[in-house]
Amino acid sequence: MQTTNHILMIRPVDFKFNEQTAANNKFQIASTASDVQTQALQEFDAFAAMLRANGVDVTIVDDTLQPETPDSIFPNNWVSFHEDGSVFLYPMFSENRRLERRSEILEELKGKFEVNHVSDISFYENQHAFLEGTGSMVLDRTNKIAYACLSVRTDEEVLNNFCMLTGYQPVAFQAVDSTNFPIYHTNVMMCIGDKFAVICLDSIKNEEERQHVALTLVDSGKQIIEITLEQMNRFAGNMLQVSNADNESLLVMSEQAYLSLTEEQISSLAKYCRMIHAPLYTIEKNGGGSARCMLAEIHLPLK
Repeated sequence: MQTTNHILMIRPVDFKFNEQTAANNKFQIASTASDVQTQALQEFDAFAAMLRANGVDVTIVDDTLQPETPDSIFPNNWVSFHEDGSVFLYPMFSENRRLERRSEILEELKGKFEVNHVSDISFYENQHAFLEGTGSMVLDRTNKIAYACLSVRTDEEVLNNFCMLTGYQPVAFQAVDSTNFPIYHTNVMMCIGDKFAVICLDSIKNEEERQHVALTLVDSGKQIIEITLEQMNRFAGNMLQVSNADNESLLVMSEQAYLSLTEEQISSLAKYCRMIHAPLYTIEKNGGGSARCMLAEIHLPLK
């Protein structure tokens, strides 16, 4: 299935602007506020509470002060969970983000979910090649297609190895922002739902690549809902479709993303799911990621 009701979130204890990631994440802007962690924690808690109030099963694990991991709030970059009981651990570009991989988190999840195999491909870090989970890849889980815009954080060789191990078909392309700077993660420019795809096709400058991505989406049964470069900058591509306890489809996003949408886009999305959103402005500004980045979907079988 494309969606799940089970989500992992990491509650921050020292969230702040990460200088190690800022060079290639142009969505990050350093805040001058002195209470970034306090504001981020308030946003996190309200976001998690909103998800739970809407029937989503959220597993929250507290981060630790040591080692220092300012981006731990974005767990989908270092781990992914799959329906066959497999878990993948990914190679991370920034050294302080590699410290986010915590074996005790996996052990905690084993109390509720079946984990049959852990594939650790983080060894690619030794080759300076990276693939940052479902940030680097947007997975069409139903059709086994992995969409990926290549960047310093998304290496094609590692992508192809993941696809070989999992039976996914890679669809790799180049994507840039309005200044022609490479987009650091695929999940800020596109979102795959069960029957739709939100995507900033304008960010794919190569016409052949753009047409290939669009045709693959249509051929796999997705209605394409295009967003602009400006909407992408407001995290309108950083959405995630989930299901709740009543098997209702929800589309999760930030308040900023929702407010950037047009009435026509909202109407198109409303055909497929109910939209829910929360203010994440501090997290978005300092972390350069939004709602989808904070959610690691758990597709593992329940015990």
